[in-house]
Parts: sequence; structure tokens; C-alpha cells
Amino acid sequence: MAHMYARTPHIVARHQGVSDALDEVAFEVAARSEELLVQHRAEGDAEIDIEVGRIDRYVVLSDDRGQKAALSIEYGRDAYTITRTDRDGNEFEVEVRPMDGLFILAKAAGLPKRRKGKVKFD
Repeated sequence: MAHMYARTPHIVARHQGVSDALDEVAFEVAARSEELLVQHRAEGDAEIDIEVGRIDRYVVLSDDRGQKAALSIEYGRDAYTITRTDRDGNEFEVEVRPMDGLFILAKAAGLPKRRKGKVKFD
């Protein structure tokens, strides 16, 4: 008898009404996230996307630069130094200032802000 109910969560999760409700919630969170991001963005490539899994929906803060920018936007970062090279081949160091996290996704989803440390760059 127990094996009969083992598939029940999967059947319910795939129900069209549940799927529609997930789409609606994901859209609402994404819209609030985009609004919060626009309030803080002076420049940059970050954007809000919705990814659709087999059952779940994911609201994603995405930044294609690949420099952990989305992670820094959400959770903040410590100060760090990077080495650059000018046109003449001379190296110089640039100090990147620390930044507090904006917790865009957490705020939009109504989740508590959980600071687990700022992003550290190597």
C-alpha cells in the first residue's frame, strides 16, 4: 500500500494548476527582482532570468561577465586588488572597493537575508 502513495508528490507537482501557479510566482518574484535591480543599477550587464526545470522554476540573477558579479551584487564583496597592464606594458594595481550585498533575490522572494560572508576573490 505504501508504494501506491510514493508517486503522489510527483503527480501533484506535474498537475497543470500547480505548474501554472509556479509560473505565476516565478514571474512575480522576477518582476520584483528586476525592479530592485533597476533601482540600484547605474551600469552593468546583470539581469533577471527565469529558468524552467522539469518541475521547479528558478529566478536567477545573471551576469555574463563571469567575474562573480551576480554573486557580489546579491551578497556583497570584500575589497581586493587586481593587477592591470597599461598600453606601454607597465603593470599597476587597482583597488576594488568593498560592497554591501543588495539581496535582490532574497528581498523579492520575501526570504530572510542570510549573510554567510562576502565573496572573496583570489
